[in-house]
Amino acid sequence: MQNIQLKSTYKFSEIKGLLSKDLLKVEDIIINKLKSEIPLINDLTKHILSGGGKKIRPIITLISSYLCNYNSDKHLLLAATVEFIHTATLLHDDVVDQSKLRRGDVTANDLFGNKASVLTGDFFFTKAFELMVESKSLEVLKLLSKASSIIAQGEILQLTTSNDCNITEKKYTEVIYAKTASLFSAASEIGSIISQEEEKKRIALKNYGKNLGLAFQIIDDLLDYTGQTSLGKTLGDDFREGKITFPVIVCLKNASSQEIDFWERTMQNLKQKDGDFEIAINFIKKSNAIKISKQKAQHYALQAIEDLKIFPNSIWKTALISLAKIVIERKK
Repeated sequence: MQNIQLKSTYKFSEIKGLLSKDLLKVEDIIINKLKSEIPLINDLTKHILSGGGKKIRPIITLISSYLCNYNSDKHLLLAATVEFIHTATLLHDDVVDQSKLRRGDVTANDLFGNKASVLTGDFFFTKAFELMVESKSLEVLKLLSKASSIIAQGEILQLTTSNDCNITEKKYTEVIYAKTASLFSAASEIGSIISQEEEKKRIALKNYGKNLGLAFQIIDDLLDYTGQTSLGKTLGDDFREGKITFPVIVCLKNASSQEIDFWERTMQNLKQKDGDFEIAINFIKKSNAIKISKQKAQHYALQAIEDLKIFPNSIWKTALISLAKIVIERKK
């Protein structure tokens, strides 16, 4: 591991530098595990891996392990496992959402077709479970199996609540917990399990990951309306698909009858026309939804930081605190 001086906060590049050797080992595990005799699988996985990504979830697993004074190498297998689960869900998501861009690159489903993309997502899931078994930790197997089930249920819940202008903030939070925060939570809790940490610290890390994941997803949803064009997905994807996310929920709370008609036409009935996305952005700005969404994300990020109070100061605690700040400050 590369030494980094203890500071009040770290940049994301510094956090990755702290874990540089570990991240290379995790990458090697992923590449070796994905080798197949089937050319299409190799072509698909090569395309997916070339897209990069921040790998924030495996990074959380690695940091939480060191925070709990873990000193073996099981955390490397499990960091790769978390990334496999995440990638599998992305492959399936892109098919469901009919997305054409992911991390600024063409999606696997757009390049190779929906059938190949779904089946490769399944392949990633199987590799995740192989690594779980290799870890020889029944507790981790239970944790990640449950997280995978919650994620799948979250995607179905989102499917049933999409295009519904009457969705409540509570229901929205249930969706983003299931589809995003549950894996953040599991990724964070893993370190405490393999370190055999005391229960209260395990709960603290579980809650840290949950709150970090909620903050992450709210900002992600906000960026669909305010982000840079280099955002991992196409700007306005959620709008075009009729996903009622937090900024829209805020906007709808005090909307005029004319504005409600607009949202019902564009999001509920998906009768969209040129210029509608720009109108949506103006309505969101007018309703103060950008500020309110940021405040909600900051609330969860601050709670995540509060969850870490039980741990003594260290570079690892600072790294997790820094991630909470990085998540709410990101522009893409």
